[in-house]
Amino acid sequence: MSADRVPVEVDAVWPEDTEDDEGVVVDWFVREGRQVEEGDLLCEIQVEKVGVDVGAPAAGELVEIVVDEDGEFTRGDTLAWIEPG
Repeated sequence: MSADRVPVEVDAVWPEDTEDDEGVVVDWFVREGRQVEEGDLLCEIQVEKVGVDVGAPAAGELVEIVVDEDGEFTRGDTLAWIEPG
């Protein structure tokens, strides 16, 4: 893993009023190898019954998806990695 990769984390978009610390990736809108701009929608997650869009934290290439569609994650996990450039 490169030190200059930027993690796509769920903490920034976590719904405030949820008690659960687990969620699922509903859909990836961008595939590995694609260029993204900061703020582009990358995926949709679901926490409890709330759907949340996750945007790119930086511009660059989406180099690795860590949690696939229908994959479960815990609050604080990294969903993917972006390599700036």
